[in-house]
Amino acid sequence: MKHSSIITITAAAVLCIGIPAGIAGTVSAAEKKKQAAADDIAKAENAARISSVISRMSTRAQAEIHIADADAFLSDLTAVLASESQAASDDLPLLVLVDKTHKLPAGYEPKRLVNLDKNSDFSISRAGLSLRPEADKALRIMAQAAQKDGLRLLASSAYRSFDYQKTVYEKWVRIDGQEEADRESARPGTSQHQLGTAVDFGSITDDYAETPEGAWMYRNAAEYGWSLSFPRGYEDVTGYRWECWHFRYIGKEACAFQKKYFNDVQQYMIEFINSWKESQKN
Repeated sequence: MKHSSIITITAAAVLCIGIPAGIAGTVSAAEKKKQAAADDIAKAENAARISSVISRMSTRAQAEIHIADADAFLSDLTAVLASESQAASDDLPLLVLVDKTHKLPAGYEPKRLVNLDKNSDFSISRAGLSLRPEADKALRIMAQAAQKDGLRLLASSAYRSFDYQKTVYEKWVRIDGQEEADRESARPGTSQHQLGTAVDFGSITDDYAETPEGAWMYRNAAEYGWSLSFPRGYEDVTGYRWECWHFRYIGKEACAFQKKYFNDVQQYMIEFINSWKESQKN
């Protein structure tokens, strides 16, 4: 299903007629019309580009992405990309697409990792957990907010190296078989955990959604830049079953952008941004 009709912007056609140079006011008006025409053409081109990117996404994504105002969308997109650029420039961008069909570069490791030692902000399930600095800072701010509401968050899993993820994946294959393992465990090189910006909270079970902490995360995580990666009912989109405990740090601006235009589905937004960036290269 094509959605080129999602955004309709008409570019005004302007006929420029030669005017004597001495009539300054008239020339000024003509220049304004010329600029307005150029602006309309640029808007139409951007609208077409947005529709082109969306048309290459899944039929379900096309049906669930809603952009009523291309100008507002582009303004918000620019703000999201500007915010993303504030993260470490020598590492992968925060909004990099990694999933079952988009692998991380071979041998990738975050440039910097911060150990999640015992602290007064949140609990950890074991020693050896770590995150990229941006995610660590955001986790602490979020955990402090949760504490003000009488709750203490538990970080149960964070950064995983390629080799560690290989061990995790192979364990679940032995336990559940490969078909079932592929629904809930990423193959090495395709895990958000390898980015150093994803955290599994609490019990890492479906029951987490029913806990006060899980309910708090569902309501509030986006305010601190944390996005639920694998929502209920979207296994056909994300490749994984519902994981109420798995959140990825993408930044507050991106969380708001995701909710406003992409039906609050992280996968849709990051797929779009990845394709948008690729289209800029052409």
